[in-house]
Amino acid sequence: MMMMMMKRNYAVRLSIGLNICVLLYVCAHFGSSGPWSEDGATNWDNNVVQAPLVQDNQNNNIIPFSSNASERIVDVQTNKETIIIEKDDKEKIDVITSGFDGVIKDVESTKINLQTESVPGGQESPPLVESSISLQDAIGCKDKNLDSRVSQRGDYWVLYNYVPMTVSVKCWETITYTTHADFTFLDNLEPLLERWRAPVSIAMYTPGTDIQPTIEAIKYLRNCASPLVAQLVTFHLFFSSKHVPKSIPSREKILSDSYNCSAVAPWLNSLYTTKMYKNEKKLLYPVNVGRNIARETAVTHYVLASDIELYPSPDLPSRFLEMIRQRDQPELLKPNPKVFVLPIFEVDEKSKPPKNKTLLLKMLKNGTAIPFHKKVCSGCHSVPKSKEWMEEKEVAGLHVYHVGKRTGVFIHWEPIFIGTNLDPMYDERLSWEGKSDKMTQGYALCVLDYDFLILDNAFLVHRPGIKIYKKDSRRDALAAKTNVLIKKIIVPELRVIYGTRKGCVV
Repeated sequence: MMMMMMKRNYAVRLSIGLNICVLLYVCAHFGSSGPWSEDGATNWDNNVVQAPLVQDNQNNNIIPFSSNASERIVDVQTNKETIIIEKDDKEKIDVITSGFDGVIKDVESTKINLQTESVPGGQESPPLVESSISLQDAIGCKDKNLDSRVSQRGDYWVLYNYVPMTVSVKCWETITYTTHADFTFLDNLEPLLERWRAPVSIAMYTPGTDIQPTIEAIKYLRNCASPLVAQLVTFHLFFSSKHVPKSIPSREKILSDSYNCSAVAPWLNSLYTTKMYKNEKKLLYPVNVGRNIARETAVTHYVLASDIELYPSPDLPSRFLEMIRQRDQPELLKPNPKVFVLPIFEVDEKSKPPKNKTLLLKMLKNGTAIPFHKKVCSGCHSVPKSKEWMEEKEVAGLHVYHVGKRTGVFIHWEPIFIGTNLDPMYDERLSWEGKSDKMTQGYALCVLDYDFLILDNAFLVHRPGIKIYKKDSRRDALAAKTNVLIKKIIVPELRVIYGTRKGCVV
């Protein structure tokens, strides 16, 4: 009997000892903080991957997903993890959010691909592809107002937000097309708006008596043209201190005045066009002053700084912002500063600008469309991988087709792109007549190592009419002076301000 009791006590002690060992093993692996470490990484052997995050829009908290995703695949060899949750599958969403007692307001983005790659030293590179989030969170900008103000800008007086658009937009909701003109170019505004359908910020050059036809043109467009003009276009005025108009109507008067819509449009009125103050005084057109005014006053984070005769492919703002929101392309997450390039084309005067890439490719094939400035300065707008771009069929959505640099055969490239006001501005000493007006900005972008992300299904089309080279002795002389100014004055300044980089030239 005594022997039996000793054996039983031994078994109990052995059982207790084993339980203690198991408990110590569990504590050593999980600790008091649960499966998530303080830095948000999971402790699964050597497979350390960042916990996917979701935004709590109501409480502005970042919430880690639970580790028991419905579909969680971990490859131990490549250290890659994929978490997939069907968007409309409530059961799977409930699994993902189990254990979290906060509020998740928006669970729209339910497919997340985390890819971490091993690098020397045992560290990990950031995810190549991140989860899509709300557009507001993806952009993270601050709103601006459209309050009117008057200010001096070097030699110029500027009436900012002289006639503002009527709609109110948040900085992250859309893109602003920023441009410049004198009143004779305002016939481009309606066709541009029909394709763009988003805010336009336009700086109008109004020296001397040119302010009168400009005011008449604004009133005509707001009263007699498409409602999109009043809704989406903000007009700014600027003129040199040497050519101040004799009087400037108040903004309130312009907004309240009616207009006789049976009258001819001001840009077609020979009384205005044959006696332009700018032409009579032989004034140079300060193109970069206008570009900077229009860009700086844009109320949105993203801007397309372009020329008013270049019409964008339809639905570009919404398609571009959806691409930004999704953030599912590695090129969007690289640390380099970046801009988004739009290839440019021309169509003959009998053709309408194509509405999509499929139609554009047909027109390029039959010769009714050509690359921009092909017959004037083909190198100025030659886009990297342009031949391949023109052979690639249209697909759904918008993507980065190729990442280019302004080096090599593209050292004089003058791309037009979607960017932000963080990008270098245009040098305001350069004029349209003197040419090379965007070259100095291109140099700054190159030195700062910008990536030029060329978009696959977006483009610009010049108003109908193929441009051909025409000799202009006056412009040639002005261009020669401009080249001296750039070489002797501007480039040395740029080297001090931005530095230098091999392969970057003006």
